[in-house]
Amino acid sequence: MRVLITGGAGFIGSHTADLLLEKGYEVRILDSLDPPVHPQRKKPGYLSTDAEFILGDVRNKSDVQKALQGVDSVFHLAAYQGYLTDFGKFAFTNDGGTALIYELILEKRLPISRVVLGSSQAVYGEGKYHCVRDGIQYPAPRPLEQLERGDWDLECPVCQQPMQSLPTDELRVTPHNQYAVSKYCQELYALTLGRRFGIPTVVLRYSITQGPRQSFYNAYSGILRISATRLLQNLPPIIYEDGKQLRDYVYVKDVAAANILALENEAATYQVYNVGGTEILSVSEYVKLLSKVVGREVIPEIPGEFRFGDVRHIISDISKIRELGWQPRTSLEQIMSEYFEWATEQPEVRDFYTEASQVMKQMGVIRATR
Repeated sequence: MRVLITGGAGFIGSHTADLLLEKGYEVRILDSLDPPVHPQRKKPGYLSTDAEFILGDVRNKSDVQKALQGVDSVFHLAAYQGYLTDFGKFAFTNDGGTALIYELILEKRLPISRVVLGSSQAVYGEGKYHCVRDGIQYPAPRPLEQLERGDWDLECPVCQQPMQSLPTDELRVTPHNQYAVSKYCQELYALTLGRRFGIPTVVLRYSITQGPRQSFYNAYSGILRISATRLLQNLPPIIYEDGKQLRDYVYVKDVAAANILALENEAATYQVYNVGGTEILSVSEYVKLLSKVVGREVIPEIPGEFRFGDVRHIISDISKIRELGWQPRTSLEQIMSEYFEWATEQPEVRDFYTEASQVMKQMGVIRATR
């Protein structure tokens, strides 16, 4: 079976390609090698020579048509992400690229047996909370005025009392920023068109994915890559808000295994699954664990700033995909250790965050409390 991976030269895509090849699949990769992931627009050396490579853009019809010819299944992982305010690029790349794949499958009568779409935990926004008095709540984004006061926690929208963050299942989404909106629109295109035209489709919502090959150049997000690259330059990690934000993290090779499961398991058809981790840490706890892994005291910098569009807490409930037979197998300490070891071997590593943060401040993405 021949499988196409859009964005296959990237982080999750390349690990998925490796696992597919290991399992005997033929692999074709479509990737535009765009910055910031590939700043020199060169095919990365970690890509297997056994995978066919096509340089092309998911927004370009002729590129996508060429890539789809002769394949049986598609992993659609190409996406634009980050915090910048070029909203059109999120929509044209993520949503337009997804719609184009289904357009061509239908137009050219291509015998595609399955499409697996890589989505994101970001679609949940603040996710699911519990109020002692008013029960389950799905709160709206925190107002700018609240964040500027340094008032970080969410209150119940009904009684204004504190709430507890809960693991969020797949049933309800409340996207809060441009990236999240574009990812949810991708899902709507994929599942709506898939069901309507009989193109079996699966959606996977990844939690914060970490591991080797995560590009240093995209310094707009990613706590591990930002912290690791700064530590290698003897600079402190940066923590936004107060560091008490809760997140879950998952290893990239565990994500690749979830991708293959979604491809091979018929029960997954037209379903949506969270793909996340079981270790839930605050950002401050995360940096403390990283300190242990690198073997030296790490004192983060907490400048009293926030990223406008961030959520306070988000944790994925992975019960549904566990019933399908998947679970995360790699500890967060092991993930950190492997990434840090890999990062130290990369000649191009430097502090990319400082420049990126200046851009985000100029665009009003990073803001200071008053």
